[in-house]
Amino acid sequence: MATKAYGANAADKPLEALDIERRAVGPHDVAIDIAYCGVCHSDLHQVRSEWDGTLYPCVPGHEIVGHVTAVGDHVSAFKVGDTVGVGCMVDSCQGCASCDEGLEQYCENGFVGTYNGKTDDAPGHTLGGYSQNIVVKDKFVLKISHPADQLAAVAPLLCAGITTWSPLRHWKVGPGQKVGIVGIGGLGHMGIKLAHAMGAKVVAFTTSESKRQDALDLGADEVVVSRNAEEMQAHANSFDFILNTVAASHNLDAFTTLLKRDGTLTLVGVPEHAHPSPNVGALIFKRRSIAGSLIGGIAETQEMLDFCAEKGIVADIEMIRIQDIEDAYARMQKSDVKYRFVIDNATLAA
Repeated sequence: MATKAYGANAADKPLEALDIERRAVGPHDVAIDIAYCGVCHSDLHQVRSEWDGTLYPCVPGHEIVGHVTAVGDHVSAFKVGDTVGVGCMVDSCQGCASCDEGLEQYCENGFVGTYNGKTDDAPGHTLGGYSQNIVVKDKFVLKISHPADQLAAVAPLLCAGITTWSPLRHWKVGPGQKVGIVGIGGLGHMGIKLAHAMGAKVVAFTTSESKRQDALDLGADEVVVSRNAEEMQAHANSFDFILNTVAASHNLDAFTTLLKRDGTLTLVGVPEHAHPSPNVGALIFKRRSIAGSLIGGIAETQEMLDFCAEKGIVADIEMIRIQDIEDAYARMQKSDVKYRFVIDNATLAA
């Protein structure tokens, strides 16, 4: 099936219009016309070969919302016309137990990413959501129940939403807990919204005084400018959990010392180079932990989508034409977006 897409043929080439092929719908497949695709910072890392292993042509995009146009003979959970989503995974590698347990992202054999993952389909690797349509195994398709006028803002939930939801759920964030969210960007703004909706007292950390009101508007109960030593010291030894969304290298000790005994600082951002080594004493003497978290499994992602639909939670977005993707990348590198770009995939036909 021929479809229009946008992608790059080399790390030093801009994204441009491409014609790609999608496979025919198999017995367990779902074909989806893509309405919207969120723009993740990992798209930029991958397409520019800032991460190892990029395969070209590279068509990014793993925050996909659209409508079902066809289903395979063995598909019962979806029908033509359904509103659905696709996140960071489109297949399992070997069908091992971790997939049955909903832990695809932690499978030792890896998973097939929505783009740049190895596949039998031409050209030998997956091509993502900067395209008019996609064909996905039914097990990796998600049901969207938000109203139609929110669908564009739902798209970032498929990555930014689940990346923050997963650790909040795993460390059992809820009422009675004091939770910190470090960074107010594409991930952090979702972390604030979700932690607030889960009933926690939410403290947002930012390096910029100008973001104080933004964080309060997103649902934070309090905002701390992390460069202000007095504001930081006022929260020493008081947090049950801190979610750190910042992808730049920085001193983690400033946040571990804010944790209570048995508190956890969880990282979801991968920095350009390693964080400075943490003070081991600050961990040992209060049994604090530094942990990491990836995206989330399919069942967990569906749980997050259902929760967000019930609570009326979506991402704060700026809609763009696909033809403006390079400008969006340049702005994203300067953090000049509140808080996620989303592509109107109808512009692929222009």
